[in-house]
Amino acid sequence: MSDANGNGANGAGGANPEKDLSAQNLPGQRGQGGEEIRVQRGMFGADNGGDTSGYGGLVRSVRLPGPATRPYGGWFDEVADELEGALEEQGLLPGNAIEKTVVDRGELTFHIEREHLVRVARTLRDDPALRFELCTGVSGVHYPSDKGRELHAVYHLRSITHNRLIRLEVSAPDSDPHIPSLSSVYPTNDWHERETYDFFGIVFDGHPALTRIMMPDDWQGHPQRKDYSLGGIPVEYKGAQIPAPDQRRSYS
Repeated sequence: MSDANGNGANGAGGANPEKDLSAQNLPGQRGQGGEEIRVQRGMFGADNGGDTSGYGGLVRSVRLPGPATRPYGGWFDEVADELEGALEEQGLLPGNAIEKTVVDRGELTFHIEREHLVRVARTLRDDPALRFELCTGVSGVHYPSDKGRELHAVYHLRSITHNRLIRLEVSAPDSDPHIPSLSSVYPTNDWHERETYDFFGIVFDGHPALTRIMMPDDWQGHPQRKDYSLGGIPVEYKGAQIPAPDQRRSYS
């Protein structure tokens, strides 16, 4: 949908209006840029001969976008300047709280050190020049090959006042999967953090009642981690017995 001026439905909250749509900004054009975290062989990462897709010989690198350099373009610089200035006013060096700032696919993402997440989120919510009043939830991501930061939590923040959308990203290692809860800043994150804990095992410290929300309370493991077994249970179907996925024969 577009308004009378031809702007997208999201207005300033969509892609950065001053960002050129060059070839480097299009999906799939990252090339050799960014940070390589692993090399994937085959289409779906199967390494036991069970890849029946026909793409078993495919080799590609999996990369995360690297930090952006100034100027970011459009209102991205304004948000970054205001956030850094507000943190300095609180006596916190921005470089100690913001690990890196990424501009990729028309989105602005601040990678935040987990111990400073609550302060940064509260600043983004309360500062009049920022006013990101709404967090639409937190999503978990698991990168088993990203050593020391295998678990990522990604937050989408919306400024209703300024009609802007940014992301926060925080990482934690598998060996210490703790990230501060944002439920005290954004109460609607209560259930989103429970779901992320349930499926990825991220422990949100300070959450009022961090329990499973989808899986049974006594479930072992976290099903959306990349290293989680397919599992499953045998199913009877018209007299035939269908084994669980991890017990079926492989086509190699």
